[in-house]
Amino acid sequence: MKGRVKMAVRKIKNDVYEVGAIDWDRTLFDEIIPLPDGTSYNSYLIKGSKKTALIDTVEPEKQNELFENLKELNVKHIDYVVSNHAEQDHSGTIPKVLQAYPMAKVVTNEKCKEFEKDLLLIDDEKFITIKDGESLSLGNKTLQFVFTPWVHWPETMSTYLVEDKIMFTCDFFGSHIASSDLFVRNEAKAIEDAKRYYAEIMMPFRFPIRNNLKKIEKYDVDFIAPSHGQVYDKPDLILNAYKEWVSEDVKNKVVIPYVSMHGSTEKIVDYFVGALMSRGVKVRPYNVITSDIGEIAMSLVDAATIVVASPTVLVGLHPTAAYVLSFINAIRPKVKFGTFIGSYGWAGQSVNQAKTLTSNLKAKMLDPILIKGYPKAEDFKSLNTLANEIVKSHESCKYVKF
Repeated sequence: MKGRVKMAVRKIKNDVYEVGAIDWDRTLFDEIIPLPDGTSYNSYLIKGSKKTALIDTVEPEKQNELFENLKELNVKHIDYVVSNHAEQDHSGTIPKVLQAYPMAKVVTNEKCKEFEKDLLLIDDEKFITIKDGESLSLGNKTLQFVFTPWVHWPETMSTYLVEDKIMFTCDFFGSHIASSDLFVRNEAKAIEDAKRYYAEIMMPFRFPIRNNLKKIEKYDVDFIAPSHGQVYDKPDLILNAYKEWVSEDVKNKVVIPYVSMHGSTEKIVDYFVGALMSRGVKVRPYNVITSDIGEIAMSLVDAATIVVASPTVLVGLHPTAAYVLSFINAIRPKVKFGTFIGSYGWAGQSVNQAKTLTSNLKAKMLDPILIKGYPKAEDFKSLNTLANEIVKSHESCKYVKF
């Protein structure tokens, strides 16, 4: 399907269209994030009575689809290209748009302008720089700019179409899904996809997101239109989900990423999973060799505790376990408790390495359990003790919801 132009002009409201590209085939994003359902690069055309604006563009390799969609709508003139975010999957085709529509100006904030001058080599005179809350008239339609920094870069902003009550949020509220449906129709699936996207990309920024949610809620919004995924014609669906995800609340749940080489660590994990289940704790183990790292991240959005399990390899963590820990440390889940369980043969520094690799986690660390060889009766007693400690910790934490 590479190189095939898939035209997909879709109308949101009168003179407001989605003209971007659906990427049915992409399986990996940023060379790290699996895409089980593809993705989309949403670009929005707004035809005012006097001016025409394009909000965000598409991944450069999908530029032909954007231009075919503009051709289908017979767009002869674009006055403004509004850039909500400088990352290239949204800004990368701006230079080609400026080539095709030489009178167009890039409308964005000062930080985004500087990024795009560096990343895209756009000349300074092609920009119109706006401030937070400033408006831009298209005639019978008005754009208002809402700065929403750190979702997920420092320059990110949203654009509000006043008369049609549409908030264009770029990566904010996005999800990686390729769908022929413009609007959300399967709400459960939409929230699952959005939760995955939040976990992989937005979770480290949950504190700035809290402030940005308050800014968005000041506006009368009928539609939330992100630049990945579907348009929300029931905005409260995604707004309420985000409020829950960025809160301090967690569930009575333990996530266990693990790897086992010769069966010892797997036996430890299997026993420990049963011990937690018998005590009424929801638990989800993930074999990191075969698991989708996005699913691990999504499971951590509302988990109270993370327990990492690994054998010892050359006195340290198994390399795959170390990689997963580094990823978890980067996405900074709001877990309240953490610990390490594992096995070793003659010596090991796995626990110290695990602590170093999770320095960003603001969690209380429970006593680890490192077992020599295959687990024995006394080791199972230690695992039961740890399971009891987790139960007590959950019960005493005001943020854990049962």
